[in-house]
Amino acid sequence: MWIIFALLSALFAAATSILAKIGIGGVNSNLATAIRTVVVLVMAWGIVFITGKQHEVARITQKSWVFLALSGVATGLSWLFYYKALQIGDVSKVAPIDKFSVVISMLLAFAILGEAVNVKTIIGGLLITAGTIVMIV
Repeated sequence: MWIIFALLSALFAAATSILAKIGIGGVNSNLATAIRTVVVLVMAWGIVFITGKQHEVARITQKSWVFLALSGVATGLSWLFYYKALQIGDVSKVAPIDKFSVVISMLLAFAILGEAVNVKTIIGGLLITAGTIVMIV
């Protein structure tokens, strides 16, 4: 089931790039990011309330709050830089560089989370790196 969610994530991430590039014309990239963030906020809380999970907020540990907040800061910074890059660059060049985050995530997962390094992940990471370089040169 996780693979279906991952594929849907990729589909909507691709749509995000195209829709953002069209929508950002003549709009300050920071303002565009703020508008996007409000929409995401409303959608996320809407889903929480529709699924009846709002009561679980009280059970979140302090550690989870800290790391979720840090994740939110990282997401916000990522979106701000992404929208600025989209505003001044081509989607066909910005998107592959943005997706290089896959390789960075793999390296951090190995180093911080202790996830297993194997030949497939190394080859995959090298291919993504090579593909990113090819796309931007």
